[in-house]
Amino acid sequence: MTAAALFLSILASLPEIVVVSGGCILLILGQFVGKGQEHFLVWASVAVVLIAALATLMLASEVRPAYTGMFIADRYAVFFKFVFYLATVLTFLLSRKYADIEGVASSEYYVLLLFALSGMMIMASATDLLSIYVGLELMVICTYVLTGLLRQQRRSNEAALKYVILGSVSTGIFLYGVSLIYGLTGTTQLDGMAAAVTGDPLDPGLLLAVVFVVAGLVFKVGAVPFHMWVPDVYEGAPTTITAFMSVGPKAAGFAVILRVFLNPLVAASHVWIIVAVIAVATMALGSFLALVQDNFKRLLAYSSIAHAGFAIFGVVAGGADGIASVMLYLLIYSFMNLGIFGTIIMMRNGEFSGEVIEDYAGLAKSHPGLALLMLLYLFSLAGIPPTAGFFAKFYVLVALVERGFVMLAVIAVLLSVVAAYFYIRIVMVIYMREPVRTFDPALTPLVRATLAFTAAGTIGIGLFPAWFLGLAQHSVFGG
Repeated sequence: MTAAALFLSILASLPEIVVVSGGCILLILGQFVGKGQEHFLVWASVAVVLIAALATLMLASEVRPAYTGMFIADRYAVFFKFVFYLATVLTFLLSRKYADIEGVASSEYYVLLLFALSGMMIMASATDLLSIYVGLELMVICTYVLTGLLRQQRRSNEAALKYVILGSVSTGIFLYGVSLIYGLTGTTQLDGMAAAVTGDPLDPGLLLAVVFVVAGLVFKVGAVPFHMWVPDVYEGAPTTITAFMSVGPKAAGFAVILRVFLNPLVAASHVWIIVAVIAVATMALGSFLALVQDNFKRLLAYSSIAHAGFAIFGVVAGGADGIASVMLYLLIYSFMNLGIFGTIIMMRNGEFSGEVIEDYAGLAKSHPGLALLMLLYLFSLAGIPPTAGFFAKFYVLVALVERGFVMLAVIAVLLSVVAAYFYIRIVMVIYMREPVRTFDPALTPLVRATLAFTAAGTIGIGLFPAWFLGLAQHSVFGG
């Protein structure tokens, strides 16, 4: 690589360099932050993300390949990176009070989130299976540690252990698929793979390799049959980390899936059959198992599985419209899911955890404003118009119908009706029951600002869905 090529590569990866450098600096500065001064870490972490966002905008005007074809800065990556920035900054803002209540080691907490963010950013820009792996591992290793950060709680330790074991297995499966692809095609770059799979019929060995790669990737988004870690990890992890994992790493997983399977493997028709089966099974399992949950975080874990299944329907639809519908879906999901987790975090005060659905009985009478916010988020998650969640599902269904997958669209609608029940059940508990106990929600200014922002996003995208869909379409693989 020449000096000029190296400079251009560094320029293309400037946002990632900013985040990693900022994390390293905070790791050192965190050792000198005294008790009661943790707010410095929050705002310093937010500043790092904002600087990275500014650098990302500066690079958004053109496509910038880097590192001999292993990395690219294009509009597609920019879109996903801003979803990651959104998830990370809102997690920082929600974490300030929660970290005090749970006694979380502050400096390590924020540094790990920044490093996880850098891994997700690499995944969005990676154009080689090996660079995808580097970003993937950087992200998941940080989330392993963050899941078990509440060392004094047995369920947090158990969740982290399960996550590490199952995550390691999925990584091994992914790498085995990568090795098979390299052996069969002679390359790990996505463009090289695209040329290798255009033959008909598809090589059975390559199909097997694709299955292994699919298995490794669907684990990261919590899709069937690699979903088993999601409920335990979501329940056991600190609630702020659960909120982060439900949005950031999930979006990063889909960013990779869309690049891999809608570019190099678009000709492999057998793959689409596998993906369609995964989509139906994932949404069905998530929807039906959520019906019997009493723990709010566990219910949202199965809800997350169901939403992953719905997003995979957009992957099945394919084409520019299918990709754009998934990208818009993930943006909307970020607002409404961080909002609903924000209400759970807000309820955590003293001995009151807010993790049991019964804790929200009569919330409309004791705290009507908070009840209204929860109503907004729950209706959006259920896909009830005119919230943003309705349009997230609507555009995926439109993409399916336009591509001729009418039966899959019907199945998606029917399963959405099942999923709507458990959201409405919570609304009934909030509005139709008497309060079971009094409590003071942890409504700090940062939590208020975060909930107001997520509510504005949920309403705003619902009012102007076509504009946001156009933004996603403009971002599809650099336009």
